[in-house]
Amino acid sequence: MKSALGSEQINQYQEQGFLVIEDFLSPQELEQWRDALQEAVQHRHGNKMPDRADVYGKGDDADKSYFDQVFDQLINLWMDNEKMRKIMLDERLGRMAAELAGCDGIRIWHDQALIKKPWANPTSWHLDTPYWSFSDRRALSIWVALDDATLENGCLFFLPGTQKKTSFENPGITKNMGAIFDYYPQFRSNRSVAAVMKAGSCSFHNGLTVHGAHANMTPGYRRAMTCAYMPDGNTFNGIQNILTDEQVAHLKVGDPLKDDRQNPLLYAR
Repeated sequence: MKSALGSEQINQYQEQGFLVIEDFLSPQELEQWRDALQEAVQHRHGNKMPDRADVYGKGDDADKSYFDQVFDQLINLWMDNEKMRKIMLDERLGRMAAELAGCDGIRIWHDQALIKKPWANPTSWHLDTPYWSFSDRRALSIWVALDDATLENGCLFFLPGTQKKTSFENPGITKNMGAIFDYYPQFRSNRSVAAVMKAGSCSFHNGLTVHGAHANMTPGYRRAMTCAYMPDGNTFNGIQNILTDEQVAHLKVGDPLKDDRQNPLLYAR
């Protein structure tokens, strides 16, 4: 794993809101991640969560038939697959996330397999952090390409620097690729950057950076394994997101989110 970050990479991430790292995994590590994903997905039998079929608080995803054809989404695979647990709880990932975010400690918010099937719909421009149960401008995600991510099969696109001007209000995600510009009209003329990546490469992006993905215009799959990270010390903002009914019943706004069974601490300085 290419886990050492230079000052130029950290500065680029903090300025642009994203960073691509080529050849992040060795060929052997790439096969290990692919094997873990295949095993974990088979174990889920189509359920998005370890304990239920779907996620709470999905926002504007009203047209289920359309969004089911954007990608297969499986969350918190680390909780019910030992191979994925070993991968996701790697301290090196936590250290990288903490260094990019500029925080002293980092916790997993949730991991997430995102699998674009052949001919899948595009992922429209959106933000991540407004969906989550905490509000922190430093929150971020890693996105690891397990297949080549190309212009044809659904690579990510970013609007550089937008993380500096977006807010925690949730514009949602719709079938309309440009709907976010009704919410943020100042970004309508921004130039996007395509994150084309070979399998085994990765990107990090801030949860407030506007991003999206092409449709999959090929007969093959575009598999990615991702993980969202929460800077340590965050508190509950009232949004349920991945938390269970039981967890939310015992939380009030402002309570610390520090349950290591739900959000393990990966790294602390």
